[in-house]
Amino acid sequence: MNSKNYFLTIVFTGLFITGCGNKQEEDKDVPFVKTMVAVGTGNEAELNFPGKTRSLEDVNVAFRVSGPIRRVAVKEGDYVHRGQLIAEMDPRDYKVQLSATQAEYEQIKADAERVIALYQEGNTTASNYDKARYGLQQITEKLANHRNQLADTRLYAPISGYIQKRLHSEGETVGAGMPVVSMFSAADIEVEIFVPASDYARRNQLSSATCSFDVIPDVIFPLEVSSYSKEANASQLYAVRLKIKGQYDHSKLTPGMTTMVYVQYHSTEGPAIVKIPTSAIIQENEETQVFVFNEKDSSVENRVVKIGRLDLDGNIEVTEGLKSGEKVVTAGARLLHNGQKVRLLPTTSKANVGGLL
Repeated sequence: MNSKNYFLTIVFTGLFITGCGNKQEEDKDVPFVKTMVAVGTGNEAELNFPGKTRSLEDVNVAFRVSGPIRRVAVKEGDYVHRGQLIAEMDPRDYKVQLSATQAEYEQIKADAERVIALYQEGNTTASNYDKARYGLQQITEKLANHRNQLADTRLYAPISGYIQKRLHSEGETVGAGMPVVSMFSAADIEVEIFVPASDYARRNQLSSATCSFDVIPDVIFPLEVSSYSKEANASQLYAVRLKIKGQYDHSKLTPGMTTMVYVQYHSTEGPAIVKIPTSAIIQENEETQVFVFNEKDSSVENRVVKIGRLDLDGNIEVTEGLKSGEKVVTAGARLLHNGQKVRLLPTTSKANVGGLL
């Protein structure tokens, strides 16, 4: 190689190295970002609520009279049929009371019959007749009441179901209306959830609801709303009860089980909703913003958005400012500015661990 060719080689090599160096310096100034496509949900919104199963009927069973309990005929966990004896109260005082009233009734009845007979013969006044008639009616009602009180010393199951708890035992004295046992119906199970006022206000937009249980994997139970509470509790939440539709194994679902309820709302009004990861959201100047990736020139656009609810998967609803299919920056957004050029992080694979290739 002569000296002239050698000189040209050195010059071109230097220019190539300089160009590569400038390219590498430029690449260092273009940050890598991670993006994800915003997923549209239309006007549908799915919300998740923790819930608990409840019996369709929960009953506290109590005597209608006061007195000492002589026997409780059931124990916790027993299944009882409607009309089955649950407990007995000592009937002694009510038997004495009924016996005295029975004797009083016989005497007043006999006297009233004599006065009525005299009145029919014209031998007594109308005033005496009315007094005898009303007296007989009064003692008859009193006798019926005391018979009922004696009968009420025996307590029967008002529904068929399971004894949940015994609240009193033999020998204890209870007042009228004090629960002796609590029980629940085994016929149907409901799921109870608590929702905020915003969801209570759009209860008419509820299109479907389902639930699942960890103890019964791979089974989704359809639900239908059976009732809403009219008043919020201390936490400003409204109770909603949902009945399980269709046939199911009652032996596997019992009151008190925890579940997750998935509620689908639909609205014909308002903007379409998209979901994005919460990592894409940034707060700047008291505004909620995201960076949207432009594939044409590999730049990002700063976009103000309005957000809605957060779901259990870590995604948040965007109700305004973003369309389905747009790419948002989910990693590195806090270091960007509007119009900045970016590079997408390479996708990883088994052959490209860490995205280095």
